[in-house]
Amino acid sequence: MKVIIIGGGQTGAYIAGILLANKCEVTVIENRENIYQKLKRDIPEKNIIFGNGTDPNVLEQAGIAKADVLAAVTGADETNLVAATIARFEFDVPRVIARVNNPKNAWLFNAGMGVDVAINQADLLAHLVVEEMNQVAMLTLMKISRGTYSIVQYTVSDAAQAAGKAVRELTLPEQAVIIALYEGEKTLIPHGDTVIGKGDIVLAFADEAAQQQLNLLFK
Repeated sequence: MKVIIIGGGQTGAYIAGILLANKCEVTVIENRENIYQKLKRDIPEKNIIFGNGTDPNVLEQAGIAKADVLAAVTGADETNLVAATIARFEFDVPRVIARVNNPKNAWLFNAGMGVDVAINQADLLAHLVVEEMNQVAMLTLMKISRGTYSIVQYTVSDAAQAAGKAVRELTLPEQAVIIALYEGEKTLIPHGDTVIGKGDIVLAFADEAAQQQLNLLFK
């Protein structure tokens, strides 16, 4: 898999290191001299290009025509959005991921701007805080930028309607599907006769309205 990363700061360098360790073909684009020099100490220089990630010529030099994924993870939302838009609409990159630094800009990071997945760190942290405060509450793991769907996690409370019932016995919302079930350390792909126990963790794919209905089933 060929991945182009825009931004060689801590986030970009960390992602690049993981991908290289997993035998991916990675190119990091960075335009700050001091960060570029630091980056050369973290990953091989052959995997780094000094330049602007919103410049089509630099992107072509990085091999964007053959890229499977572009991840724009700079600290500037405008840079990430422009890079994402160019990658999708100029070079038809199949998968475009963009980092959102300012939560107020999150609404811009959508399919119309070329973004498949927007990583809103503030939003994720907020959900993690809520989850720590209330273990039976819904935790959003990933929001899908196309439409209102998300991958969400629920912890089944002792008093939950779903506790002790098989999946086929549940009245699930039409716009929701259970995709995984965690029983302690065991991971299950749920089927109709899979029984949901107290304290189990349920992973579901659902839109916003369905998420609230699922919350009533599991809390």
